[in-house]
Amino acid sequence: MGSAQQEAPAPAAVSEQQTDPTLFDDRGKPLDQTDQRPTLTSPSFQKRIETVARAILTGEVEPALSAFFPLVAYQQVKDVAKPERDYKFRLLANFKRDLLEYHHALGAAAAETKFDGITVSEKDAKWMAPGSEGNKLGYFRVLRSRLRFTLPTGRSREFELTSLISWRGEWYVVHLHGFK
Repeated sequence: MGSAQQEAPAPAAVSEQQTDPTLFDDRGKPLDQTDQRPTLTSPSFQKRIETVARAILTGEVEPALSAFFPLVAYQQVKDVAKPERDYKFRLLANFKRDLLEYHHALGAAAAETKFDGITVSEKDAKWMAPGSEGNKLGYFRVLRSRLRFTLPTGRSREFELTSLISWRGEWYVVHLHGFK
C-alpha cells in the first residue's frame, strides 16, 4: 500500500483500443461484483479521471458520465427502492452539478488550466461489507481524494473527489463534492 497519500499523475492519452472494463457477459447478463482491490494505475481508471478533469476544464459534463459508477453496478449494490430513480435524479444530477460548480470556480482561467493528477489515500481504502452503507454487496471505498490543477498564473488549485467506489476491481466516481 505504501505511503499515506498516493499521487497519480495526470493521465497520459489513453489509446482508443484500451476499453472500459466489461460489465456484462456474452448473453448480456450483468457480471457479478468481485473483491479485487482497485488500483490507481489502471488505464481505465486513468481514462475516467481524465474525463472528469476535462469536464471541469471545459464545462462539458456528458463525456464525464463514463467515469461515474455504472448504473448496472448501482442496481446490484444498493438496497434502495427504485435504484434507477435514485441514481438518475440524485447521484447523477449531483455529479453534473458539481462538475459545473468546479468549472465555474476556475472562472475564465479554466481553458488554460492544466490537470496535474489525483491524490488518493489508498491506505484508507476500505472494504465496505454488505449492510454497512445500505448496500447488498461489498465494495472498496476511499474518501476525500483530491483533483490537482495548475492555473495559468502558476497557482495550484485542488478540488475534492469525495468518494470513489470499486466495481469489479476498478475505481469509479460516486460523489464529487460532498455527500448529497
